[in-house]
Amino acid sequence: MTTATVDPQQGSRRRNPVPVTLLRGLPLTPSVVLLTVFLGGPILYCIWWAFTNIALTGSSSTEFVGFANFTKLFSSAEFGGSVFYTLFFTVVSAIIGQNVLGMILALLMRSGNSVVRALVSAIVIGSWVLPEVVAGYLWTAFFRTDGSLNHVLAWLGIGPQNILYTTPILAVSIANIWRGTAFSMLVYSAALSEVPKEIEEAATVDGAGTWRRLISVTLPMVRRSIATNLMLITLQTLSVFGLIWTMTKGGPSNKSTTLPLYAYQQAFQFSQLGYGTAIALVLLLIGGVFSLVYLRALRMED
Repeated sequence: MTTATVDPQQGSRRRNPVPVTLLRGLPLTPSVVLLTVFLGGPILYCIWWAFTNIALTGSSSTEFVGFANFTKLFSSAEFGGSVFYTLFFTVVSAIIGQNVLGMILALLMRSGNSVVRALVSAIVIGSWVLPEVVAGYLWTAFFRTDGSLNHVLAWLGIGPQNILYTTPILAVSIANIWRGTAFSMLVYSAALSEVPKEIEEAATVDGAGTWRRLISVTLPMVRRSIATNLMLITLQTLSVFGLIWTMTKGGPSNKSTTLPLYAYQQAFQFSQLGYGTAIALVLLLIGGVFSLVYLRALRMED
């Protein structure tokens, strides 16, 4: 389709090609098609599964059951516990642990010499590049009754602790902090490198101390990086599976069963694929809520 406009100089009608925006979007067509097929398609298919009784074993016929899976889900005490442990794990290990520790390390590295920065970066990033399974086995060995933690506590005169049994969700949260802090440290190191030294020096001249300068000058200038980092590490932590499965398998007594583990158990151990997919959709919804909150914060900054 084309539109016609009148040239005020010539008084004649001139045809303008309409598909200008369409032509500009043509280079994006392959990406849109690939995302639709390989991302949008599976998501839509999983949504359909969540409303059926599809199972890995038993009857071969799949029937539409409406909201039966979700009704069963929200009336289950196990699901409520999984939501609580998921939120606890996310808040403690990501929003508080990785975020705060990453900022502290970035600030310390900013004021340290090159040797200290290189050493700290190597150690922290080394823990980040380890596979989840390897990190899980390392921390299991650290927390077990005959592990390194109890050897240190015995040297301090404290009795042995079995944190993997008493508070397993705290144990996996600590392990996730250790493994994931490097990402926050790198994000904040890049953001802090863009803060002009002149502004901080001017605040120092005006009488601002280290803490006041940090709160009033440095952090406000990197707040967009903070919001972006929080969104990324929150979404990543919500989907952590291998680390928890390696350390506790969700136990004991489901005390560390987060939603990814609960969905896996229901779908593949108990063969209730439709029910497990419904759990996964709830997890997707929780991640979407967190994303909207962070994106809202970023828009407010604009």
